[in-house]
Amino acid sequence: MSETLKFNVNEVKDWLEKETSSVFTPVHTKARKFRDEMAKALDSLADSSRMLLENSGKEIEKKNMNTFNRARALNKLARLFIDRIKQIKVPDTIYYDSLESFAKETQKALMVTEVDIRNYFPRISPFFIFDRRKFQIVFERAKDSHRDIENFLAKEYVKTKTLEETFNLISEVQMINGQLSSMREQISKVENERSVVDREIAEAKQKITDLTCKGELNQLSSIDAEIESLTADVKSCFQHLQKPFIKLQSLATHGEGSGLTPEELNKLNQYVDNPFEALATEETGYPLLKQILQKLNRLMAEDKLKLKPEKIRKAQQSIGNILNSSSLVELHQKCVEARNQKIQLSMSAELAEARNSLSKLKEQVENLERQRANIELDKKLKEKAYSEMLEKIRNHKVQMEKNILSFLGKRVHIE
Repeated sequence: MSETLKFNVNEVKDWLEKETSSVFTPVHTKARKFRDEMAKALDSLADSSRMLLENSGKEIEKKNMNTFNRARALNKLARLFIDRIKQIKVPDTIYYDSLESFAKETQKALMVTEVDIRNYFPRISPFFIFDRRKFQIVFERAKDSHRDIENFLAKEYVKTKTLEETFNLISEVQMINGQLSSMREQISKVENERSVVDREIAEAKQKITDLTCKGELNQLSSIDAEIESLTADVKSCFQHLQKPFIKLQSLATHGEGSGLTPEELNKLNQYVDNPFEALATEETGYPLLKQILQKLNRLMAEDKLKLKPEKIRKAQQSIGNILNSSSLVELHQKCVEARNQKIQLSMSAELAEARNSLSKLKEQVENLERQRANIELDKKLKEKAYSEMLEKIRNHKVQMEKNILSFLGKRVHIE
């Protein structure tokens, strides 16, 4: 087994040029020669077409009825020839694919032109015979030049196509290597941006923590926690009254003799929806609650609320505890004090300032988190592009190694 030669991309290009210069250089020289000859032939064909255009135009101007229609047909045909030739792109850089594409475009134009000559030149006879002969001579020369390119592509150039592809792959790998360096810098820059944003988010969140754990916001949080606990206590006290309250509310709403005043009905609605607020806004001795309970008790005794006996028994027991003892006094006082404390604190300038600062900090965190999400997406896209570049380089190197083995019979490993 032959020894495997190891090169980096730059080294393999220099080595390959030395190994193949005796084959590759002459072929490229011939390719440029055939391209130039074909381009020259097309220029001559364009000049000859313009000659047809000018001469037929002169004849049209004479308005000779014998030649007018034929001159007009030749004039139109010459314009088609000129436009067709203009569309053929002569490659600036010579490689197999570009020369092959040039040959195919030229072949298509020549084939269509030959059909036009065969179909329309006989109709123009016997006029413009010398012009048509001159054009056909130039046209045949163009066909000969095209035939030379086709033969060269099929017999000589195709043999070096693999080699040329290898040089193109080398150039592309060199270009991608340059892009990789730039992409690494971009990824590093994005990572630094994310670190800055992460630090800013952490600082803003720490400020939020400090703000909520101290001062007025902390006091407000404590009061809210106390109110939440008191709300649970109130609901527990009114646990067996909730269903009767709802029944009484329905009875009063439909005007079926509940006996409640508008003030009592509003307070009842409050006890159903927000029992803490209802009790906390009662005057000392919670007179409205007592009035509601007394009327509720009477209606249950008269069986106007359609409650089950067990529901009535438990509700009456709760009503008795509230009306005949001071079981609710302490809870009522605590609710009043907690509500007053919250109102007083909510009206302070310090709390308003703290809330404003907290709102701004939360908005700042939201903006920073959106910014971080965009940065992370950008980083993922760049990392994906970087991985695709590496994969492309790997595939190109494998193909280059296969091409060199196929063309030179030598095993190489491109690092």
